[in-house]
Amino acid sequence: VEFLYCDLASMKSIRQFVQRFRAKNCPLHVLVNNAGVMMVPERKTEDGFEEHFGLNYLGHFLLTNLLLDMLKQSGTHSHNARIITVSSATHYVGKLHLNDLQSRCSYSPHGAYAQSKLALVLFTYQLQHLLTANGSHVTANVVDPGVVNTDLYKHVCWVVKVVKWMTAWLVFKTPEEGASTSIYAAVSPEMEGAGGCYLYNEERTKSADVAYDEELQRRLWTESCKMVGIFDESSRVP
Repeated sequence: VEFLYCDLASMKSIRQFVQRFRAKNCPLHVLVNNAGVMMVPERKTEDGFEEHFGLNYLGHFLLTNLLLDMLKQSGTHSHNARIITVSSATHYVGKLHLNDLQSRCSYSPHGAYAQSKLALVLFTYQLQHLLTANGSHVTANVVDPGVVNTDLYKHVCWVVKVVKWMTAWLVFKTPEEGASTSIYAAVSPEMEGAGGCYLYNEERTKSADVAYDEELQRRLWTESCKMVGIFDESSRVP
């Protein structure tokens, strides 16, 4: 195991990480996008993005796109490279405000978190569409880890913290259990060549209806490219 520092809330840090990783000339077979914050007070990243959207979504969007050529080079017909992005059941109640992705008009910690998680599902489906159109040996899937007992809940109100403390043993998964579906997506032979799936408890399931809106997927992708300053590859794909 080797550690390389990368702050997903910083576009500069992400680009520096990618440079360091490229210098190693290693193949890249699996990328798991798993960083995140939840229901934090209204605040911005160093790039001026609302923190949920900037860290949970845009950070992973940029990182994945900058590593995409390495993933394509590493994948083969019989062993696809795999991208796994961790979303949440919260995406089911999320609404994507394309005219206010930074939640400037009306900030709600829960709403901003849910929007970032919905954006990750839309991103995954559009990414798989582009990978398929290009004939790439790379698959992209999105995972719901379930309710996991981690420090992600440190910003929730004290009532929720008390309930969590009382019921964690009954309803919360351990971190190991929470990681199982991501691991399944990353290494299971059953997932070889399968992309564009929403996985929960190691099974394919249906995401929110709005996540299948192809026009919304494209519009979010195009806007995201503008926000992080990269070329929009989707403009080349019909």
